[in-house]
Amino acid sequence: MLPWTFLSIEQLPSIMEQSPASLIAFPFDESFAVQCEATGNPEPEFKWTKNGQDFDPYQDLRLLTEEDSGTFVIPNNGNLTEFQGIYRCYASNKLGTAMSEEIEFIVPNVPKFPKEKIEPLKVEEGQPVILECSPPKGIPPLQIYWMTIGLRHIEQDERVSVGLNGNLYFSNAVRADSRHDYCCFAAFPRIRTIVQKTAMSVIVTNSTSTRAAYFRSGNANSILERKPSLMSPPGDRTYTHHVKGEELLLECIAEGFPTPKVEWSRVGHGLSDRAVVENHGKILSIEEVQQEDEGKYMCKARNAHGEAVHYFYVTVEEPPKWEVEPKSQLKMIGADVVIRCVVSGKPAPTVAWMVNGHPINEVPAGSRKVYDDRIVIHNARPKDSAVYQCEASNRHGTILANANIMIMNLPPLILTEDGLRYMAVERSWVGMHCNVFSSPPSTVTWSRVDSVGTVEGPHFSMHTNGTLEIHGAVSEDEGEYSCFAQNTEGKSAITATLEVKAPTRIVDLPQDLRVLVGTTAQFSCRAEVDPSFIQDYELIWEKDGIALNESETAGYFVDNEMLQVINVSFRHQGVFTCVARSPVDQDTAVAWLTVLDVPEAPEDVMLAERKERTVKLKWIPGDDHNSTTTEFIIEYEESQWEPGRWKELLRVPGNHHSAVLKLHGHVDYSFRVSAVNEVGKGHASKASERHRTPPAAPDKNPENIKIEGHLPHEMDINWEPLPPIEHNGPGLEYRVSYRLQGTDEDWHEHMVKRHSFVVKNTPTFVPYEVRIQARNHIGWAPEPRTVVGYSGEDFPSAAPDDVAVEVMNSTLVKVSWSHVHKDKLQGHLGGYRVNWWRVRSLLDTRKTHGDKHTLTFPGDRIHAHIPGLRPFSEYSLSVTAFNGRGNGPGSHPVSFKTPEGVPDQAAGFRATDIQKHAVTLTWSPPLEASGVLTGYVLQYQLINSTEEVGPLLSVNITSADASKWLLLDLEPMSRYRFYLRCCTRAGCGPAASEESTTGPEAREWILRTHSPPRTSTISFVANTTLSSICTNMSPSKIGVMILHSEYFHLLRLVIEKSDPGTEYTIWLMTKDWLDNSRIYEATWTRAKIKGREVSTYDREGLASIHGSVSNQGWFIGLMCAVALLTLVMLVACFVNRNKGGKYSVKEKEDLHPDVESQGMNDDTFCEYSDNDEKPLRGSQHTLTGDMKGGDSGDSMVDYGDEDAHFNEDGSFIGEYAGRKERSSMEIKGTNQSTA
Repeated sequence: MLPWTFLSIEQLPSIMEQSPASLIAFPFDESFAVQCEATGNPEPEFKWTKNGQDFDPYQDLRLLTEEDSGTFVIPNNGNLTEFQGIYRCYASNKLGTAMSEEIEFIVPNVPKFPKEKIEPLKVEEGQPVILECSPPKGIPPLQIYWMTIGLRHIEQDERVSVGLNGNLYFSNAVRADSRHDYCCFAAFPRIRTIVQKTAMSVIVTNSTSTRAAYFRSGNANSILERKPSLMSPPGDRTYTHHVKGEELLLECIAEGFPTPKVEWSRVGHGLSDRAVVENHGKILSIEEVQQEDEGKYMCKARNAHGEAVHYFYVTVEEPPKWEVEPKSQLKMIGADVVIRCVVSGKPAPTVAWMVNGHPINEVPAGSRKVYDDRIVIHNARPKDSAVYQCEASNRHGTILANANIMIMNLPPLILTEDGLRYMAVERSWVGMHCNVFSSPPSTVTWSRVDSVGTVEGPHFSMHTNGTLEIHGAVSEDEGEYSCFAQNTEGKSAITATLEVKAPTRIVDLPQDLRVLVGTTAQFSCRAEVDPSFIQDYELIWEKDGIALNESETAGYFVDNEMLQVINVSFRHQGVFTCVARSPVDQDTAVAWLTVLDVPEAPEDVMLAERKERTVKLKWIPGDDHNSTTTEFIIEYEESQWEPGRWKELLRVPGNHHSAVLKLHGHVDYSFRVSAVNEVGKGHASKASERHRTPPAAPDKNPENIKIEGHLPHEMDINWEPLPPIEHNGPGLEYRVSYRLQGTDEDWHEHMVKRHSFVVKNTPTFVPYEVRIQARNHIGWAPEPRTVVGYSGEDFPSAAPDDVAVEVMNSTLVKVSWSHVHKDKLQGHLGGYRVNWWRVRSLLDTRKTHGDKHTLTFPGDRIHAHIPGLRPFSEYSLSVTAFNGRGNGPGSHPVSFKTPEGVPDQAAGFRATDIQKHAVTLTWSPPLEASGVLTGYVLQYQLINSTEEVGPLLSVNITSADASKWLLLDLEPMSRYRFYLRCCTRAGCGPAASEESTTGPEAREWILRTHSPPRTSTISFVANTTLSSICTNMSPSKIGVMILHSEYFHLLRLVIEKSDPGTEYTIWLMTKDWLDNSRIYEATWTRAKIKGREVSTYDREGLASIHGSVSNQGWFIGLMCAVALLTLVMLVACFVNRNKGGKYSVKEKEDLHPDVESQGMNDDTFCEYSDNDEKPLRGSQHTLTGDMKGGDSGDSMVDYGDEDAHFNEDGSFIGEYAGRKERSSMEIKGTNQSTA
């Protein structure tokens, strides 16, 4: 806001706004404002002139005016022509007068062609024709169109063209030019008007010269040829003047026959890169012509008979332009004033000086002097204050400048507001203003309030207008500053405050995206700002300069730093700008969203160059939607065979917009085109007009001819029929021709309509020559090619001879044979089949015919390898040939034997009777010995840990009948791995392996029970497991193993280092401590009796930790009944066993495979643990009776009743060979130690 003291200062008037130099009164506008606005102090008064005469719009009631404004409005009420003219506005106050440029108010007339009757124009064929348009004058631009009465454009080419003057030129007339409705249309787009000239007729006739040429040449279409001449422009040269910046258009239209071609050149120079040849070479165009385009241009029209030349001398001119424009000045009294006015232009402008709107020569000069380009006022006084005008003009325009010259003395008046607060961004430029109005000019200085002296430093600059500029502002520049202004008339001062802020920066820029239409695009943008602007900071998203944050346009979702464009369409494509804005600065980042889609359908699909069997298809590509079209797919539809179904015909590259199509005859075609880009295939274009080809003979014969013989005396001929569209005409049929190959006999021919034929009574498998030729009602297809095939095959009649077998190794043999003669094959040889079967093993004298095996070897070969045979066996084989019909007879069987091989693994290899220093290993012979067994190789090594792997020791067992081996001298409590290989004379086979751990020196106490008690908490085969065996003394180590089978359960305890006379109490308990009852309790005592150690025990069955039930009467009675029932059952079982014979130990072992060693390998011999939750390892395995009496120091010799005993290998036999159901458990006898 300006200080009031400044507003009270007198000022010369200044024109602030005026109408353009030309103001056109378009008939569709309601009114027309002639503008003139000015400022000054005192307020200026306005005056107008019209065509150089005074004009007062305020006195004309038809005009609309406003108070304190020079503008008046002319209503469009039908009498506009009265106001047509050139206006000028003057704004005056007591100090002087300013004036506007001239304003021309133009009221255009409606252009019309004159009504006239135009006689038909008769012209001889080959002669030139000019149809004049002579358009009426009107507001430019003017556009000329030549059309028919039906509004069809007259096609232009090298022969026919419309000149710049609007005339229609024919370089040479042809009979087709004859018509009666040539119309010239003149369009004036600014006034929205098109006018039409009276239609003209042209009649082209044959001339005498044409007829003479006809008789000479014998050609009725001959036209007299001649060299070119120019129809426009006339003469041999033209001088043109063009305004700089406008379009240069040079035109040459020539006549002659043949039609001349026009060439352009610039004499002495090459054509400018901006020069463009248009209108079939007849126009040379240079857009925005420049001074350097001046010169001499030549057009040359040429044909085979000569040439015509025209020269253009081009001059480029320019309207007036300011080089130094007069400026307004405030000068002190007594100063010298210089007012400069320098202009340029071509032709050179004339310059006129005026003072307050009057010619300068009409105003008293005083101390003023006028020179060519300036006015000088010496020792200026206040009376010299005025508005000086400089006006320059040439034929291309006029320019005017007002310069206000004020002569006065005035103390400094600072126009900048006091106490302003400036904010700058670090390392940026900031200017603190101190605009001073004074006369004479004041001296302006800046200083900091908190320092003495003016501001100094490399990044401080003072401007003449009083502004202090700080370059690269830093935080140290913050503070309060003062501006001082002083001249001879006085002084003045203001203050200003500077704050320096951190710059706003976008740290995460949005990225350009290419997305498919219909998907979602997401931009993200993050910025950092000065902490003081956190509340004032904003992030704005813009699309093409329009903020989206405030837009409710569908499809945009703005969430501060994120912008989502939902359901992207092509209207969303463009530049998206992220604007991070603070009160002092902003940062922007842009990203381009490119929307992809399949191409649009091509347009204007049309047929051209139609011939009998070809047509050229043209189209205009549609929008490729930002993905380059890679190819076009041309499809066709025909109306006879599959109407409505479109099929692909051709593909052409994406840069081709036409294609020549090869067509079939007798087809009614329609075509369409679709474009393909990286997104996919676009929609197809509209179908073209239909095109029907005439009938023709077939272009080709059937293909894929197959000659087969399914029966010995027949030959089947099949071929792929011609598709219907390839018939080329009606009545398609095939001629089948055949004859024996290599003979001169005539062809046997048959006409068929189907695509197969059977020849009967042929010899077996002989070659025939076959031809298939197509024919329709128009004619025959080209000569067919000859195909050779064979008649039907029969089974081969002979077997291969000389079949021999070469044994390669124990599992592979090589078979060879001789060819079957081709006369015996009776067909195409398919190959040979080898059949073999195993007769017997050489270990067995019995012959058993094994399964037959077959291998097929295609092709003509005479040997093969038969793999996968069993060693040490006798085999037989035969060989047969086969063809397409089947197998021939087999050869005589050939026998052969395979040598010995290495045997398989030994069966049932396991470790038993594990002792402290010895292990017994047992096995069975291999299932496949592959020869005569010669012995075994037993290997073993210590494997306690990876760091303690012992050497691999070997034992050769030379007995082939051996089935067990006792290994001695082993380390106690050590883990071993054992390997056993079976051997024949061919070598040793793969090893069977077993691992086991030797035990400590120990005593065994064995507890056997009948089937488990009925309590559900101790079923060995159910989910409950035994949890612990407890003793009332702890110095001994106890190893526990629970073994069970479906007949009995075995509890084996091994107690090391037990002292004679020590009593142990043993409880057998369940794992489920919620039912914390003992199911068995026994007391065991070890003592020496006569040099022998004897172990005795007392038992207490089914006792409870809460109190024994064995003393209860009911319990004693129950146990007696159970014992009696058990005794009866045992007697019955014993009697039954004696009737059935001895129970085989071997069968018992097979029935209950030994797992004792497995249980021991599972570390069942371990230290006693009181962890009730730890199950006993090995309790899930079945029991075997393979326990030797001599292997344990505490083995039982009497167990159960008297009939129960151990046999010589320690297997337990007796009552447990009886029934499975037992309802009680007994433990009897004395555990007697053997010496």
